[in-house]
Amino acid sequence: AGDMTRPVWPMIIMRSPKGWTGPKTVDNNPVEGTWRAHQVPLDKLAEHPERLRQLETWMHSYKPEELFDDDGHPIAAIRDQAPQGMRRMGMNPHANGGLLLRELELPDFREHGLEVKSPGATEAEATRVLGKWLREVMKSNMTRFRLFGPDETASNRLDDVFDVTPRESMGELLPTDEDVGPEGRVMEILSEHCCQGWLEGYLLTGRHGLFASYESFIPIVDSMFNQHAKWLEESVKQAWRRPIASLNYLLSSHVWRQDHNGFTHQDPGFIGHVTNKKASVVRIYLPPDANTLLSVADHCLRSRNYVNVVVAGKQPAPQWLSMDEAVRHCAAGAGIWGWASNDQGIAPDVVMACAGDVPTMETLAAVDLLRKGLPDLKIRMVNVVDLMALQPPSEHPHGLPISTFDSLFTADRPVIFAFHGYQWVVHRLLHGRSCASRFHVHGFREEGTTTTPFDMTVLNGIDRFTLALAAIERVPRVLDVSAHFAQSLRDKLVDHTAYVREHGEDLPEIRDWQWPS
Repeated sequence: AGDMTRPVWPMIIMRSPKGWTGPKTVDNNPVEGTWRAHQVPLDKLAEHPERLRQLETWMHSYKPEELFDDDGHPIAAIRDQAPQGMRRMGMNPHANGGLLLRELELPDFREHGLEVKSPGATEAEATRVLGKWLREVMKSNMTRFRLFGPDETASNRLDDVFDVTPRESMGELLPTDEDVGPEGRVMEILSEHCCQGWLEGYLLTGRHGLFASYESFIPIVDSMFNQHAKWLEESVKQAWRRPIASLNYLLSSHVWRQDHNGFTHQDPGFIGHVTNKKASVVRIYLPPDANTLLSVADHCLRSRNYVNVVVAGKQPAPQWLSMDEAVRHCAAGAGIWGWASNDQGIAPDVVMACAGDVPTMETLAAVDLLRKGLPDLKIRMVNVVDLMALQPPSEHPHGLPISTFDSLFTADRPVIFAFHGYQWVVHRLLHGRSCASRFHVHGFREEGTTTTPFDMTVLNGIDRFTLALAAIERVPRVLDVSAHFAQSLRDKLVDHTAYVREHGEDLPEIRDWQWPS
């Protein structure tokens, strides 16, 4: 690849006073080189004739009579300086990156999936499974795909990509450096702003990328996301502008599994921020396991002109769906998990719903408790992987039709919904759905600390015992017969708190729980 010693690019630094060439003073106050030069240094001209004269003098200082003819057109000497034809800035293909965009050569994600013989029987790290697939994506697209992240590629379990490419660095390499080189395809720097800017530039010039970050720190680029989303909203209105690859976020090391970092690293708020943007632009996915994550990632890398947000765990966790089941589930956006339900052929008493990997596990554990403690209680278990499916179809193209929505959640039964983020996000998305008040959402309540995984769910009320109690309270016909069972659930919460405080780890029955085969 030629001489790859550290390059030294020339740099020209020009220092000029703020407001240079403008009025030096206004009303005897200095302007040039001061904060007063910001925005409009001469305002209220109708009320201040002297300021109007200053403005006229200022404009004449540029000698417009030497630049324009009598009709106001630029003179020929200036027009001749403008680039012609394909040399015009707007005609540069890199300014309309969709002209240069080539499809990614994506390996079949199905071949990288996990074998799941029965729900919960397999345990894996979802993002590590994704990392193995991304390694092959990188290998097949070494000139048009990059991975971006704030020094967290290995932490987020994506380090298999280093088998085929190092981190990019044009600076001095130290003997202690690992997986670093001048031709790397992984862009790492501990600055979310730089990563976002790099990725935007890469996409706008016709390439593809993925930004992987800790969930709690991605809000650092809230305003940059805003501007890119606004640009996408406007760009689709221009017929000449070609579609570009979507901006893809992978948020891991998420709120529910910050076992040693604590409260500072527990913030799922980016999801809510993204929902503020137009439905034509944003997509949010909460895959519950590795196979659904692979399916979602493949979909996102194939998409155009979107901002895709994918939230996935990196810690060892139960795997629920086979690859075929995962593909069907992701295509639907939400669905009934029949193997976890016992309402076949009749209306359920309660719907247990969830979105997110940890909420899914706690919901399934709650269903297990309810089916054992109240075997006559009819339960339907629904998982949501495409969060925007909750919205009415009039609000989002991914919104489930009314008939489909009611076939999942029923039209009138209580729904206990365990959610990855703040509860109000789900309530807001459900606005416009009939009987939305029957949805009882449990999510992050800004209760966090350095504690055990299960204790985090207890602190925020999305644990299996709280979810089971919430279901009992919403089904009047079982209230009288469930008193002893409900008391046992409350006792378990007391036992949990005492055990965690004494031992610093979760109860064995929590750590070792598995979905019954």
